[in-house]
Amino acid sequence: MADAWQKLRRSFAAIAPLVALVLALGAAVPVPANAVDMEQNTTFLSPFPDNDIYQVTVFGDGFAEGLLGGLVQAFGSDVRLNIQRQITPIANIPTWDFEGKTAALEQKISEQPLNIAIVMTGEDDRNPFRNPDSKRIQVGTDAWITEYTRRIDRLMRAFKRKNASVYWVGLPNFARGDANELAQRMNDVIRERAYLNGYKYIDVYQGFADENGAYSAYGPDLEGAIRLLRVRDGVNFTAAGNRRLAHFVEKELRSDLTQAKSNRNVPLLGAEAEQEKINPGNAVKTPAPSSPVADAASANAKVPVVRNTATDGTPPSQTSAASGDQKADNGKITLRLIGSNGREETQTIEVLRPAIPASVVALMARREGSVPRGDLVVDQIGGGLTLMSSITPPGNRDRGRLSPTQAPYFRLLVKGERLQPKPGRADDVSWPPKNDSTTDAKPADPVPRG
Repeated sequence: MADAWQKLRRSFAAIAPLVALVLALGAAVPVPANAVDMEQNTTFLSPFPDNDIYQVTVFGDGFAEGLLGGLVQAFGSDVRLNIQRQITPIANIPTWDFEGKTAALEQKISEQPLNIAIVMTGEDDRNPFRNPDSKRIQVGTDAWITEYTRRIDRLMRAFKRKNASVYWVGLPNFARGDANELAQRMNDVIRERAYLNGYKYIDVYQGFADENGAYSAYGPDLEGAIRLLRVRDGVNFTAAGNRRLAHFVEKELRSDLTQAKSNRNVPLLGAEAEQEKINPGNAVKTPAPSSPVADAASANAKVPVVRNTATDGTPPSQTSAASGDQKADNGKITLRLIGSNGREETQTIEVLRPAIPASVVALMARREGSVPRGDLVVDQIGGGLTLMSSITPPGNRDRGRLSPTQAPYFRLLVKGERLQPKPGRADDVSWPPKNDSTTDAKPADPVPRG
């Protein structure tokens, strides 16, 4: 036994330096900035676009044309967005003059006002490449995937100079088996390159599959009715399909718009033009804490910077609500009571609503915006009533365990699947009934003997 322990100790001593080296290398590898959750640090969209309107342009091929029509239906009345009614075309990626056309696209992007770019391409990308030696690279080979990755990355970098928020839509499923398999490999490339370039990848592949994950030309629309979503070629979409396709972009974009709006209320951030938007009533401009002006002010002055009294003589806490502060708003309530003599008496009670500083309002707005946001499900019921429910996906602690498209709420409410009932639950209609296997189930009464 002693010899065995000695051998075991010598084995641990031999591998100890290797373990220490591995741990040191793991600590030295930096975490990519894109891997950090954006919701914990900043917003994907700029909180302060020019004139408070986001300029939106759709880029791509035939897929993008249908996607644009669906987005116009979804955001047609939204005054926050100015959606260009024509797409900016992107030639198919396997074209022989790809570099020249990408350079022209990069120049066109730099010349137009752009805050949000929505890109979808791939309708005709399943074609052979030609290398510099004019040799054909067959579709689906490892060399083809390598060249496709290089061209996708070059196309994504065309948007870098404009510093716009880019939503890159992946490929849907196709009717042909070989095209469908290639589409999944292309989606893997697009997802990876979008992540590395700081863009958002919109997964639409599972959104048009049936309950078995296979291609289906029919599926539920946004109201839950089964409609024809794909045309006969097994590639393109019908009008209902384009609206459903735009729905996946709409969910991400509306969520980011809400988050960007909540970040507008954060005080002491941004330039003077941005401060004027959220604090127009300030008579004294309060510089950002990290600016040189703030350092000079703190060195020369021993008193804090405060807002001046408004022109009408009201205290700073009761200035216009546009400054971000909540004004003091006291009220009165008159109650009718029966007195001790049996007569009706009136009693006035004053309700105090004190002023709330803008910093407190901003803090509450940030806390409200940091909670997990759910998906809104709307349905029409009898009597002209509208039923609205909010379905919240799992939080940060469950991330990575289950794909969002495989979550129960998505499968049930978006894909329309029937979930497998659990034994003993109300939706379990099997016969004979099965025993309830949950922890709250009571043990069955023992069968009497004799």
